[in-house]
Amino acid sequence: MRLPEEFPRAVTDEAEWVSKVPSLPELDRTDLPLITIDPPGSMDLDQAMHLEEQPGGYRVWYAIADVGAFVRPGGVIDAEARDRGETVYMPDGRVPLHPAILSEGAASLLPGVTRPAALWCVDLDADGQIVGADVTRALVRSRERLDYDYVQAAVDTGTADGTLRLLAEIGRLRLTLERERGGVTLPTPDQEVVPDGDGYRVELRVPLDAEAWNAQISLLTGMAAASMMLDAEIGLLRVLPPAPAERVAQVRRMAVALGVPWPEGAAYGDVVHALDPKVPGQAAFLQESTVLLRGAGYVAFNGEPPVQAYHAAVAAPYAHVTAPLRRLIDRYATEICLAIAAGEPVPEDVQKAMGELPDIMQATGRRANAVERACVDLVEAFVLRERVGQMFDAVVIDVEENRPWAQVQITDPAVVARCDGERLPLGETVRVRLTRADPATREVRFSQI
Repeated sequence: MRLPEEFPRAVTDEAEWVSKVPSLPELDRTDLPLITIDPPGSMDLDQAMHLEEQPGGYRVWYAIADVGAFVRPGGVIDAEARDRGETVYMPDGRVPLHPAILSEGAASLLPGVTRPAALWCVDLDADGQIVGADVTRALVRSRERLDYDYVQAAVDTGTADGTLRLLAEIGRLRLTLERERGGVTLPTPDQEVVPDGDGYRVELRVPLDAEAWNAQISLLTGMAAASMMLDAEIGLLRVLPPAPAERVAQVRRMAVALGVPWPEGAAYGDVVHALDPKVPGQAAFLQESTVLLRGAGYVAFNGEPPVQAYHAAVAAPYAHVTAPLRRLIDRYATEICLAIAAGEPVPEDVQKAMGELPDIMQATGRRANAVERACVDLVEAFVLRERVGQMFDAVVIDVEENRPWAQVQITDPAVVARCDGERLPLGETVRVRLTRADPATREVRFSQI
């Protein structure tokens, strides 16, 4: 598993040059009071938003960093980005998609500075449904950089106004529409590696409501982009086929075994929205049922739209266009949307590259996921290395027939690992003993008592 190392000199030289001479648009929308919402300390700021109430609905202004103003298909920065595919995050740093002079500087929507952006304007009705969308290049200026804790506290204390108040309002409407469409947002905690003194620890973190609201703004923009591409019969879509009927039936049987209610006629999304990951049986079901959401990829088309143009978890056609600083395909998809919205042909260099991008993203995505898992495994083994022989309470979250072990989760520390034992009961709490915690091999193992 090879991660790219330092950027080649030719890439940093070109980035240094283009950072000073970007292609700037004529349209000036620095009047919009945009804000960014990101984790604390983030410098690669892809998105800035301003939300307005309109007669009978809402208007979403969503500025996306215009990486295309700096990077051209076929250049050395683009070639290096194809090798990287996406930014890879690790506990002690990251391997960025673009040189920092762009991703954390000239192209980032940092507060108080004028930046080129792809500015989306999406109109919603009173229920939050999309009724119109447009995108154009514009100069923008973010007013403020906020984090999720701040946004959540402002909403919870009733002090949120303007964009923050509307973010909660629109976010809740869009989440309701997601459930009605049959979309799925799993309410599962994230297993995260976080600093702890001179080292690290693993913890389970339940995402804030503010993160879900923010994600809905990105999702509605991606849905608007996909619709635009399908109408124009050219584009790059993020797709996930519906799960096969036999797999859904298998998961329904699992729900019965774990005591998870699945009413007749209810969709999978309806079931998981009501679950609590702190309840052992429900946590196990959430873990096991992710088999219904596997198989996501990208598809490029130029002409008749693909038969499979749907993302099952979004429950609608969808495209990645909101994170071009961190994901290669977003820049190309944005260029396609900008051309469509302007009534112009998609640039030839973008059309030429389109067919290669799905395979590039699949390969680099696998690498990023493997690195993330390896980092978690290493920290798990390190924090448990001196506790071999100790006993823990664990929830059985994954079993397979005829397999003499299962996957279990303990909460202190927040570790998911293999447990040896016969007939471990899925969804139940069991007593286990730690038998191995080896940082050298990143292996943690328990045995059933």
